[in-house]
Amino acid sequence: MESSCPKIVIIGGGAGGLELATQLGHKLGRKNKAQIVLVDKNRTHIWKPLLHEVATGSLDADLDGVVYSAHAAKHGYQFQLGTFCGLDADNKSVKVAPITDETGNVLLPERQIHYDTLVIAIGSVSNDFNTPGVKDHCFFLDSHQQANRFHHALLDSFTRVHQSESINELNIAIVGGGATGVELSAELYHVTDLLKIYGLSKMTKDKLNIHLIEAGPRILPALPERIAMSARRELSKLGVNVMENTRISEANASGFVTSDGKLIEANLMLWAAGVKAPDFIKNIELFELNRANQIMVKANLRSSTNDDIFVIGDCCACQQADGSFVPPRAQSAHQMAQCVEQNILHDLKGEALESYNYVDHGSLVNLSRFSTVGSLMGNLTKNSMFIEGKIARFVYISLYRMHQKAIHGSFKTLALWLAEKVLRVVRPRMKLH
Repeated sequence: MESSCPKIVIIGGGAGGLELATQLGHKLGRKNKAQIVLVDKNRTHIWKPLLHEVATGSLDADLDGVVYSAHAAKHGYQFQLGTFCGLDADNKSVKVAPITDETGNVLLPERQIHYDTLVIAIGSVSNDFNTPGVKDHCFFLDSHQQANRFHHALLDSFTRVHQSESINELNIAIVGGGATGVELSAELYHVTDLLKIYGLSKMTKDKLNIHLIEAGPRILPALPERIAMSARRELSKLGVNVMENTRISEANASGFVTSDGKLIEANLMLWAAGVKAPDFIKNIELFELNRANQIMVKANLRSSTNDDIFVIGDCCACQQADGSFVPPRAQSAHQMAQCVEQNILHDLKGEALESYNYVDHGSLVNLSRFSTVGSLMGNLTKNSMFIEGKIARFVYISLYRMHQKAIHGSFKTLALWLAEKVLRVVRPRMKLH
């Protein structure tokens, strides 16, 4: 590759980052018009909206994940394993932390990666709002590693109830009544119902107590009230104890303590109350940030402080005309990736860049096999087109297929769908290890 070939570095292989790397790999990397490099701290990609299914065992990350190195070889970009830890904007290079093995031995020292154009797509992490005890006692669902940790703890808890003569219940407390908390609550009842098939018949769903805790006046506060009320009814039918207007002041080994001093006992505690961009972004001292650590951008998704840097996804603070920020959703990341793809192509040709225009296609919440509720065409109908049941479930699944199509193409997406159908016949309906 010629030395004059521009180098585009993408930090973060989430929904937006991986889609962008794939499309730029097709249009530039394969034609040697640019060198495309994707950097991520993980070796595999899982679509973040599915992490609650990894946590319950409904989805096996080892089988359903996308291996970056293999995907890169097929789609015209390069993959480098590493954790983004610093940025030198003057010399146009990013710093990647050393890679160590399980015993702490350094496999690869700290290194610098030069860029001509940088795209930051590092996603978000759970915001614990500095609540005492949360880091020490709670699980999170920011990555598939964290989802796997929760899954192993869940299996241990199932086994303990099944094999014990004295333990008659499993208490799980989830803080955060957003989509993650709501969907996880329903999925937990689904997998508990499957246990009888696999020999854990004493761990029945009537022994499962789930407390879904929301500080605000209702669950799903970012979605239309009709969706929230429908989801609340379905959760209540399942047996979920939905606790609204309940603020948590502390987490300890016994459970969550509310602001009025009440203890919500729990064997497993999960925190899913809000998100923010990773804290280390503050240490770079280059960007203009909002209260959630997100990087402020111009209308074309360039950083407000540096024209060589684009920002997409959950870590991007893109302010809309009404003063609100684009919500941290998978559809936002998908649209931002498309916009930055076009703007990078425009920039290479010396053309004017496009402004990003967020289009709300609606919101869907999947309550496992029990129900799916949501609204379509949010911008056009002001979220008034309410759907539920099988139609909503079909649309929800279609969103994932759109992501697969963006990173695999139509033919492989169809092949993956067929493979999933076959695998359902030959493998357990839930991961049991």
